[in-house]
Amino acid sequence: MSVNPMAYETQFFGFTPQTCMLRVYIAFQDYLFEMMLVVEGVMLKKLDGIPGCKISPSQIRKCTEKFLIFMKEHFDKLFAKMEEVLLQLVLKIPENVLLPEDRVHEQYPYSREEFQALQEEVRQLQQQCRAEAAAGQALRAELEEQKAVRAELEKILQCFDGLENICREHGAGNFKESFALLTQSSKKLQDVLKDVEEKSKKMKLHNQL
Repeated sequence: MSVNPMAYETQFFGFTPQTCMLRVYIAFQDYLFEMMLVVEGVMLKKLDGIPGCKISPSQIRKCTEKFLIFMKEHFDKLFAKMEEVLLQLVLKIPENVLLPEDRVHEQYPYSREEFQALQEEVRQLQQQCRAEAAAGQALRAELEEQKAVRAELEKILQCFDGLENICREHGAGNFKESFALLTQSSKKLQDVLKDVEEKSKKMKLHNQL
């Protein structure tokens, strides 16, 4: 069998020419074996009808096997010639023939260096796409976080609005002014507590002396 890969022919036919020839060879060989069995069966019937025949079935089988070996040797020689002719003249695409799907290479020829440059450009574009996808995912995550923070802020504002309504109902005036006054009072209280703690510390020191 031929060892030429015949890649272009495989692209056109959809199968390797060598595989095609192998299947033809196997088919012919199977038919040869079947024919020998038919011939052997006919001979057994003919000899069985001859009275006094001393040829046994085992002898006929040996003769059939010898004849099969002889036929197979000649068949292999003939098939080798047939395979050479078919692979060169029938299943081979001439070098000057271009398949339709490859005509684009004829219209836009590229050298190896140009092809490598295109591959590098494609690789860089893929990296940019991945980076942009990651950035988009990060932005979406930030937007979700901002939505959550905004929801919490809206809850706080609703709480303040509720407090302001309560203050108005009880005549406390403006909630913002009340909250500012409460903050000042709290700060004054903290100052008083701090002053008391300092005076307490001084009195303890005085008592120890």
